[in-house]
Amino acid sequence: MTRRMAPTSTGAPGQIRITSVRDGELQHLDGDAGLAQLAGLLAAPDSTAWVDLTSPSPAQVEAVGTALGLHPLVIEDVLEGNQRAKIESTDGVIHLVLFALHHGERFLASEVDLVLGLGFLLTVHDSGWDPRATHHLRKSLTEVMTQGPDHLLWSLSDDIVDGYFPFADELGEALDTVQDKVIGQASPKALEELFALKRELLEVRRAASPTREVFNQLTNRDLPLIDEAELVYFRDVYDHVIRLTDELDNYRELASSTLDVYLTQVNNNLSIIVKRLTGVTVILAGIGALAGLFGMSEAAVELGSFWLVAGTIVGLAAVAAVFLRQIDWL
Repeated sequence: MTRRMAPTSTGAPGQIRITSVRDGELQHLDGDAGLAQLAGLLAAPDSTAWVDLTSPSPAQVEAVGTALGLHPLVIEDVLEGNQRAKIESTDGVIHLVLFALHHGERFLASEVDLVLGLGFLLTVHDSGWDPRATHHLRKSLTEVMTQGPDHLLWSLSDDIVDGYFPFADELGEALDTVQDKVIGQASPKALEELFALKRELLEVRRAASPTREVFNQLTNRDLPLIDEAELVYFRDVYDHVIRLTDELDNYRELASSTLDVYLTQVNNNLSIIVKRLTGVTVILAGIGALAGLFGMSEAAVELGSFWLVAGTIVGLAAVAAVFLRQIDWL
């Protein structure tokens, strides 16, 4: 799977940003110079290092992976990308895959890889998502990083999950609008909008639903890299994911119900048309039968009873039309 670029850019592709904190002092390093000092930062006691890669090249990922001592399988997963959110524990590090949502012409999900190790957190993402713009880090990056890389992992994952809710709410409002259109008039345009919503709902659900299992494992497995005091934070994210997936399931059922309503409306309209055509056929067939019957009699014409026959036919047709109107067939 190739990485999917978001429609807008908030960071320079290929950018390497290294941030460390020790004794409450924040230090920023960029590029190859920062990589050269990374080993010293990791060796320092009671320090936290955050390595952030924006749309990196394979060579950059391998260089950072080597500097952090990552297993080759972890580096390979980061390079290849994944189709679902997941969590894996490999060679003493925890690798999380989450998806951040963006909204262009349609919903787009961009992959975010987070690798938690002893004293460090590695993040790899597309240029459409800027971790430093998340609401926790906007308040105080130093405060978050001082509490350890596991707390930094929580702050980023919490912002990603919180970002799902506006999309879910927007889908819910759009679904209500389409339902009103379908109930008012089952038009092909309403059906097209409904299927577009179902596709977008599937996109959001594909990004969000596997996240539930990710945080379930984070909160229930014995992971040495996650401090016990941090579990309450990850449980809070897990609760948010449960609520989100329940909402998405409800929206999916509503979309399916709306499609059923549309089909029912189409069938009802078809039944009305068939009844009206049947009513018209009854009247015209009766007129034709009577006209044909009396038209075969030359005597009736010679006796001057043509207008009497014609009036009788019209009268019977009018009676039939009134009756069919009363039973709603016309």
